[in-house]
Amino acid sequence: MGPTEPKEKIEPREITEELKESYLDYAISVIVSRALPDVRDGLKPVHRRILYAMLEDGLKSDAKFRKSATVIGSVLGRYHPHGDIAVYDALVRMAQDFSLRYPLINGQGNFGSIDGDSAAAYRYTESRLAKIAEELLVDIEKETVDWQPNYDNTRLEPKVLPAKFPNLLVNGTMGIAVGMTTNIPPHNLAEIAEATKYLIDNPQAEIKDLVKFVPGPDFPTGGYVYNKSIAETYALGKGSVTMQAAAEIQEQRSNQFGIVITAIPYQVNKSELIIKMAELVSEKKIEGIRDIRDESDREGLRIVIELKNDSNPQKVLNFLYKHTDLQKDFHLNMLALVNGLQPQVMSLKDILSAWIKHRQEVIKKRTEFDLRKAEERAHILIGLAKALNAIDEVIAIIKKSRDRETARQNLVKQFKFSDIQANAILEMKLATLAALERQKIEDELKEKKKLIAELQFILKNPREILSLIKNDLTEMKEKYNEPRRTKIISAEVKEYREEDLIPQEDAIITLSQGNYIKRLAPDNFRTQKRGGKGIIGFELKEEDFIIQILTTKSHDNVLFFTDRGRVFQTKAYEIPEASRTAKGKSIYNFLDLSPNEQISAIISYPEAHGSAFLLMATKNGFIKKTPLDDFANIRRNGLIVIKLKKNDLLKWVKLSSGQDEIILTTALGQAIRFPEKQVRPMSRTASGVKAIKLKKQDFISGLDIIKGGDLKLKTKNLKLLVVMANGFAKQTLLKQYKTQNRAGSGIKTAKITSKTGLIIASQIIDEAEEILAISAKGQILKTRIDSIRLAGRATQGVKIMNLDSGDHLVGMITT
Repeated sequence: MGPTEPKEKIEPREITEELKESYLDYAISVIVSRALPDVRDGLKPVHRRILYAMLEDGLKSDAKFRKSATVIGSVLGRYHPHGDIAVYDALVRMAQDFSLRYPLINGQGNFGSIDGDSAAAYRYTESRLAKIAEELLVDIEKETVDWQPNYDNTRLEPKVLPAKFPNLLVNGTMGIAVGMTTNIPPHNLAEIAEATKYLIDNPQAEIKDLVKFVPGPDFPTGGYVYNKSIAETYALGKGSVTMQAAAEIQEQRSNQFGIVITAIPYQVNKSELIIKMAELVSEKKIEGIRDIRDESDREGLRIVIELKNDSNPQKVLNFLYKHTDLQKDFHLNMLALVNGLQPQVMSLKDILSAWIKHRQEVIKKRTEFDLRKAEERAHILIGLAKALNAIDEVIAIIKKSRDRETARQNLVKQFKFSDIQANAILEMKLATLAALERQKIEDELKEKKKLIAELQFILKNPREILSLIKNDLTEMKEKYNEPRRTKIISAEVKEYREEDLIPQEDAIITLSQGNYIKRLAPDNFRTQKRGGKGIIGFELKEEDFIIQILTTKSHDNVLFFTDRGRVFQTKAYEIPEASRTAKGKSIYNFLDLSPNEQISAIISYPEAHGSAFLLMATKNGFIKKTPLDDFANIRRNGLIVIKLKKNDLLKWVKLSSGQDEIILTTALGQAIRFPEKQVRPMSRTASGVKAIKLKKQDFISGLDIIKGGDLKLKTKNLKLLVVMANGFAKQTLLKQYKTQNRAGSGIKTAKITSKTGLIIASQIIDEAEEILAISAKGQILKTRIDSIRLAGRATQGVKIMNLDSGDHLVGMITT
């Protein structure tokens, strides 16, 4: 080294300290400048730069589409000195309607699919801002946010966007930084808006108050979410929710069922999901699947799983939920940058509060900007108005001046104008001297003074700023209000139970021989005169017919008893409501039935039922009584309610008090009446005792209860209504049926002939006014009971319904 050359500055340093410092610098750069979103606008730097660059290029929602390559070039050249693929991937995700609940970019071309297909190259696709993205950028030109130099210090870029809505929660985000991750699900904009407005009005609100408005995420792919502990999750800022596909068991062909999937959990790859299901079939880990088809098209997602004839549809679906991504947990970790620098796990309230604070600052700065501009304009207008009032003198001064600068100085000196006012006067056109033009200046000045007063009032009153934020949220809700796509299921939290959102009302539940069930309102049927033709009640296949009808309340528990002696339970409102002519839904969507098992009886009871028994009768004449409380906890795969003897079937189930009387009718016209006390309470697995001695070829056709309170007071007014297969019916006073001992042969209750057909139903009548009779081919007749005349026990009754050839009655209810 020569004497004139500078000495190198080399400082020895401990390597561990150097590595710590360098890695910390790298980590901070990744956290702040790349991987984590800002809580205020919900965007990472790359997304913010894409949106702002598109705004600069005029690519608004009403502009023509432009090649994505142009957008990528603008972003790279001005703001984001990284790889083009990283920028394009971010742009593509903002355009995908299965990734963002409210896409921020309108894309034209191939932007990928839910199957995991990649987007076309950016030279092929076109893009522009979505309308909702403009709401994130609105007022950015009014000095509402802070700015920073870009990477080469040639221009400024926004540190954050004004963000007219809480985008972090509305669209969610995910990112992996150094030593930390964020995973925030999307939500419904209308729900977030209402929760934010509530928080503005109630700053001390707790999470339990906010979740009344935001019961859970709203994923763009729909499906279901189980939010059992959502309040705790939102309070901690971390936790998980279970997502489930929207799947329904449907009949594909006669007695052949399939599973149709119309929505899958968020971020699940549809192609990989189908491959996984196919692998389970090929590896024989799941039985019962014949074929899997993807029938998705531009109308929506649809995966059809064909099942084998002997398969149990509900068991297959449950297996798929357990072993595939048809059911999946979404792990929330609501981590975001606070003040643009500090990563922090935030609760739902923290995020909304941070956004409200940001909007307060934005609106304050916007108001100050508008006020400054209004005052500047008012200042000029005051000068113009003053000049017009002395226009002759002003013109004379200008004419005498040597040049423009001298004229300006003279005007300032003579009239005490400011330099700005003097320049505005010198630039004033002669047309301004016209009377109407002078009036326009005066009107504009009044308007500006009024605006200045309003803006000053806003700045002096913080509540006005909060009111403006609420108005913005209301506007956003009205402009972008979409119904929730993801259905929330919350069984544990009382205030969020689906039951609380459903009115308590009367309902009729029907079940067909083909196992289709539906719920409908009783007023679907008009009353007709006896002997009428009836109205079409159900759109059924030719070989299908109605076998069960139940009147209930929408909040009641419904018990389904099978002919094999099992019971299942559901809520009445969980059975889908349908129109009078709709087919309904397959019962396999609700109950885990075996292929050869049929529903034989349906009863309902309210939550507060008191002391009660289930009274059961079999086709071959056995009867059994079991406390209703024994069925409080019914497993999904059902409970055994009776041990059936060979070739017998459970056919009738009624609720009783323990102090009632029982009356049974048989198909061939016999009846028996005996006290309920002659049937002792038995365990669920007991077989029961004989109720009536049946003749050959005969079987039980009806079971009803004579309530204990009616035995002494009302028996003389009670009647037994008997309905026969060929449309005949009759009423007989109950006092004509003497009380006997159980297990006797009974007495005659109707004259059965080929004309009347067998007895298909019987019921005690007291205050009921109408009968609803349904035939096997779906004809329905609603008529008054008093139009059916009283008759003796051994009569055939009157015809109440004219039936088509080959048709017959299968059931009836009274109201």
